[in-house]
Amino acid sequence: MTPPRPDCACERREQRLGARDHAASSVGAILRSSGDRERKLKRTAPSLTPGELNESKMVDRLANSEANARRIGMVESCFGAAGQPLTIPGRVLIGEGVLTKLCRKKPKARQFFLFNDILVYGNIVIQKKKYNKQHIIPLENVTIDSIEDDGELRNGWLIKTPTKSFAVYAATATEKSEWMNHINKCVTDLLSKSGKVPSNEHAAVWVPDSEANICMRCQKVKFTPVSRRHHCRKCGFVVCGPCSEKRFLLPSQSSKPVRVCSFCYDLLSTGQLTATLPNRSEFYRGSLQSPRNLSDEDDDEDSSD
Repeated sequence: MTPPRPDCACERREQRLGARDHAASSVGAILRSSGDRERKLKRTAPSLTPGELNESKMVDRLANSEANARRIGMVESCFGAAGQPLTIPGRVLIGEGVLTKLCRKKPKARQFFLFNDILVYGNIVIQKKKYNKQHIIPLENVTIDSIEDDGELRNGWLIKTPTKSFAVYAATATEKSEWMNHINKCVTDLLSKSGKVPSNEHAAVWVPDSEANICMRCQKVKFTPVSRRHHCRKCGFVVCGPCSEKRFLLPSQSSKPVRVCSFCYDLLSTGQLTATLPNRSEFYRGSLQSPRNLSDEDDDEDSSD
């Protein structure tokens, strides 16, 4: 990874500081506070063993509670009419918090809400009062991978799904651990109940624009206001227009053919792009991969990011 420009480095520091200043209830805090209240209410009853008062049981107890319905209702109201309804039977809000999402242009603070079956995030308009551009990710399709710290980008992990994959960063190592543990627990419980197997198809994490000054395929075209950057939806590389003129149908990402680089198009067209591919975490350890290497994730990041 090339050293960030001074203004970019400052912005990243501000993003992390902002996450600390505006951090909402840490993920899992809702379960912990509910557990504390329940233990107080049961002082006259036989004490619960740690095994009985585990996270899965607490989620089940919260599922039909008024407190849980009220919390979910508050999240819905923060997204307003533009957001999708989130209240369904059995859904529980596990926790929430501000994470820094590595977007196409630059890192941006996003508000995340972890439920027992979905992960929701959106842009922060007014902290704890108003969010927009709601995204909903079904957890049963999610896998996560830790990312090694790299300069200003610390405490991160990849959130990978068949339709979208991206990197997020927490303010502290403890918050990262809590988020990853709770996400993994929710995914495990969902798969166990449904009998499904974990998804082995993941969208590519897009290489940030700032990581490529020239086309990552031809290694010749230099990006300028005229020679724009494009992203291959299959490998996530930043490529020039001539190297990404092809379109190919990737059903997990779109019902229409999407932009892919010429290299991926040739492999997709001949059926060679079927083997297990390298992990894209390499991009976040500071070294761009050779154009001959492909990722195991494909992503269609929305234009606002």
